Amino acid sequence: MEKHFHHGHDHSHDELSDNDGIDRRGFLECMAWAGTGVLWMMSGGILKSYGMSGMIDRHTGKLKEGLVMPKSDFSFVQISDSHIGFNKPANADVLGTLNATIAKINNMPSAPSFVLHTGDLSHLAQAEEFDILAEALKAVKTEKICYVPGEHDMTDNGKLYLERYGKGTLGDGWYSYDYNGVHFVGLVNVTNHVDGGLGYIGPEQLKWLDNDLKPLSASTPIVVFAHIPLWAIYPQWGWGTEDSAQVLAMLKRFGSVSVLNGHIHQTIQKVEGNITFHTANSTAFPQPAPGSAPSPGPMKVPAEKLRTMLGLTHVNYVEHNSTLAITDMPLIEASTVTDQK
Repeated sequence: MEKHFHHGHDHSHDELSDNDGIDRRGFLECMAWAGTGVLWMMSGGILKSYGMSGMIDRHTGKLKEGLVMPKSDFSFVQISDSHIGFNKPANADVLGTLNATIAKINNMPSAPSFVLHTGDLSHLAQAEEFDILAEALKAVKTEKICYVPGEHDMTDNGKLYLERYGKGTLGDGWYSYDYNGVHFVGLVNVTNHVDGGLGYIGPEQLKWLDNDLKPLSASTPIVVFAHIPLWAIYPQWGWGTEDSAQVLAMLKRFGSVSVLNGHIHQTIQKVEGNITFHTANSTAFPQPAPGSAPSPGPMKVPAEKLRTMLGLTHVNYVEHNSTLAITDMPLIEASTVTDQK
């Protein structure tokens, strides 16, 4: 049985006027509010959604008095596609939107145990871009930040990325670790990437993954994270991974599997059997919905709409019933924009 969940806003191609009435200060102040999203609870391979509208106080950025988040043993946040160095009309201030996302993380009722960044840290893999990102992320209140590269981080064959963000990893940057009984696997599927082409994992990494998963019991919850989606969202645009079927075959025996990706700059979910697939919004700029434009790429939208199409993913894990609660938070809700004008 297969179910599809699409969460997001209308992906139209509105042009951003030169005079949209929002200056940079107002833009950033607006984005610094905590937005709300949809809470996704995963149980037995099926996602259930709970509306979070009205749960967060837009003035304090915190849960409204008397409301509590679902109880969990730990939580983590996924961010993706920061594209530090990008400076085009789709978003001329990607550092500003990243910092707004960081503020949202730091405003959560309890600090996440760690943060996963699912790639495209930089736009051109330049040293300065990596430096700016590292400096910004120092402000995140969390135990650690884990990374996998995107194709934009590999323009020098990954040399700088691996030096700065790949310490202790294997091959082109893959690795795994355990946290509170959950096994996390960071895969790299961008090494041989060509523009518009599918992701590729390769035989060496597949062999490593097989050996990595073999000792685990089928009851171990698995979280796999990689940049390019591991399911065929829209292969015509390269939104899929060529050899993902071999990875998914290895994951079939596990009762709870979550696959977290970036790359497509929008939230799309799918549940297939025991596997929940989830792609995250970008902190930098949106891209068109699959097939809704001649090609993928940075999408220019009005400034007030941009803030509803960027954000982060917050995951709560509850050990006893192996559920993941996935919340996508835009930087600001569309309904709050008019309050600022």
